[in-house]
Amino acid sequence: MFGAGSRAHARDGMTLIGEEAYFHGTLAAKGSLRVEGAFEGDITDASVVEIGAKGRVSGNVAAETVVVAGEIVGNVAASRSLELLAGARLRGDVRTAVLRVDEGACFDGSCAMDAARDAAEALP
Repeated sequence: MFGAGSRAHARDGMTLIGEEAYFHGTLAAKGSLRVEGAFEGDITDASVVEIGAKGRVSGNVAAETVVVAGEIVGNVAASRSLELLAGARLRGDVRTAVLRVDEGACFDGSCAMDAARDAAEALP
């Protein structure tokens, strides 16, 4: 679904929130997380976060890499990269080292890249 931009190797041990699922609270995902359902709260400590086309996140997301096909209403801190695929919607502020916005994606907020690049370089 995410094509070549998706990290297929990160799917090993990935936590999935399915289309019919609703999550409310804070989730510290130490590995990879894929949201296909509704998520209300903050996501922290993840290596890769993927928001599927039907996925909706209302809260802040902090991860190394974030790939969005659905919707996020909240701030995103992606120490390595943030990718907004066609049809994605992001309403919030962004801190990332690399930002990719496909045609047809919607981004309403501000973006800071220098601080995130410094943080990414400091990672082991």
